[in-house]
Amino acid sequence: MTKQREESRERRRQRVRAKVAGTAGRPRLNVFRSLKHIYAQVIDDEAGHTLAAASSLDKAVRTQTGLKKIEEAMLVGRLVAQRAQEKQIKRVVFDRAGYRYHGRIKAVAEGAREGGLEF
Repeated sequence: MTKQREESRERRRQRVRAKVAGTAGRPRLNVFRSLKHIYAQVIDDEAGHTLAAASSLDKAVRTQTGLKKIEEAMLVGRLVAQRAQEKQIKRVVFDRAGYRYHGRIKAVAEGAREGGLEF
């Protein structure tokens, strides 16, 4: 069943990526979720560069103990938004990477919005 789930997510990811592309003016906010951690990066697809990144492994998130996964995801969203704004990025395109817009993925998006990014 795990193999089927991975294949289904990969098909959804490809469908989403066919419609979502990051430019220099409006880069892509990509989210990856593992069982333990969550990662977010702001990517300029034209240049092929990562402009800002944050994850639950960052020291700013790890030092706060007793957080639930959704709370960590919210912090990651705020942190990636802060790092993006330091590089003068205000608007992004959200790439959920085949995951449902629910739970930790939604928390990253809400945290990024609270941090000042516009989708």
